[in-house]
Amino acid sequence: MQVIDWDLAVTTGTRLVRPGPQVSREEARQAVTELRALSREAEGHVREFTKIHTEAAPEAATIVDRPGWIRANVEGFRVVLEPLTQRVAAGANPPPAIVTAVGSRITGVEVGAVLAFLASRVLGQYELFLPPDPTGREAAGRLTLVAPNIVHAEREMNVNPHDFRLWVCLHEETHRVQFTGVPWLREYIRSQMTEFLLASDLDMATLLERLRSAADTVADVVRGGEGNIIDAIQSPGQKEILDRLTAVMTLVEGHGDYVMDAVGPSVVPSVADIRAKFAQRREGGSRLDRTVRRLLGIEVKMKQYAEGSAFVRAVVEQVGMDGFNRIWTSPETLPTTPEIKDPGAWVRRVIGTNALPA
Repeated sequence: MQVIDWDLAVTTGTRLVRPGPQVSREEARQAVTELRALSREAEGHVREFTKIHTEAAPEAATIVDRPGWIRANVEGFRVVLEPLTQRVAAGANPPPAIVTAVGSRITGVEVGAVLAFLASRVLGQYELFLPPDPTGREAAGRLTLVAPNIVHAEREMNVNPHDFRLWVCLHEETHRVQFTGVPWLREYIRSQMTEFLLASDLDMATLLERLRSAADTVADVVRGGEGNIIDAIQSPGQKEILDRLTAVMTLVEGHGDYVMDAVGPSVVPSVADIRAKFAQRREGGSRLDRTVRRLLGIEVKMKQYAEGSAFVRAVVEQVGMDGFNRIWTSPETLPTTPEIKDPGAWVRRVIGTNALPA
């Protein structure tokens, strides 16, 4: 049984996504070549600075266009949602075939529309969840850079293209280093996501109640409210799991921002100009754009960058990079949401009260 029509999601997303900036064939080739080279360069800078080492062989990033990003993310969604799909299919009272067929097409269109919106904004990402390879072996993660969006952003902000591309690579390569250098981290996030999905209340009455809540949230956000759809549709049992997921993703994203800003001045000459313009760009956009971002929880993600980066900076200032790297020891040494806001509490719990400033 198919809960989401994935083929329709891809078709919808690729049809709705806006075209990228106009570039010549030579400009496109040059951008792809440079991004691949800079991703390798950035990986070296990140490993040296973070002191996170891995046995994984260095490899260049995968460069995609907007439709390519949509297709890749649909594959990731299928992997992540598989436990929920299996649970619905094996339920004692599965929905009628006609309901499933219609519902899967509706959700396919909805997923495609969301991906079309995001596909013109994402600069890059580390894809944690990929389908198994042809031999059935679970695939490792993959670093993906969206070339049209990077070119569009550097033109829109009028910044140095080489510097901006390296700056972006520093952030995204930090995620590759995190997940290849900390082997348990990927599985921890996967298990939390699976637990979150399986904590769903799937009876029809509850689903209708959640849909009404989501509709109320949409109306509230359009009027200027602060809610988002994620908060509206989750169950009480999911809130606790989401809190753990939010804490670890705030750490991961904030660590990426911290490394990017710390390494940037030594290897990206125009980093101050880039950072200032990029911060301004994050806060911009039309009213419709800001409304959609708030609905999808993207504004929450922006807060994660700031809060996570402040947490990492405070811990490193207190106990140095070696002390901070104790955070990658196990799930028990990850910060909680309150500790993200109070870095000293994490230091006292994990490092000890006798920790000295670096």
